[in-house]
Amino acid sequence: MNPGIPAAARGNLLAALPSPAAGEIFQTLFDHPGCRIERIVSHGHASAAGDWYDQDADEWVVLLSGDAVLQFDGGDVARLKAGDWITIPAHCRHRVASTSPDAVWLAVHCCAGG
Repeated sequence: MNPGIPAAARGNLLAALPSPAAGEIFQTLFDHPGCRIERIVSHGHASAAGDWYDQDADEWVVLLSGDAVLQFDGGDVARLKAGDWITIPAHCRHRVASTSPDAVWLAVHCCAGG
């Protein structure tokens, strides 16, 4: 007897998007020691002036829809369009400079040693 795949184990990254909110919306899709995958819906969000992400884990992120600009401490800028991906090493300070109203990301966070 094959019970099949549980409904909770599948989905569509661009379906059931949350309505626009004041900030980014983070939804964890998978969480396991050493690895977390989340969908981020930005709706035109930008980090507040002077706010920087400084994460303990490496992050691989792909922009699924829309446009976005990431700014890195030190002045580098990454302009992303749908389909572009970037790897951000742990403790690489960065911020979201801007996003389009339809920006949706997929982020994979990986910690060494899990």
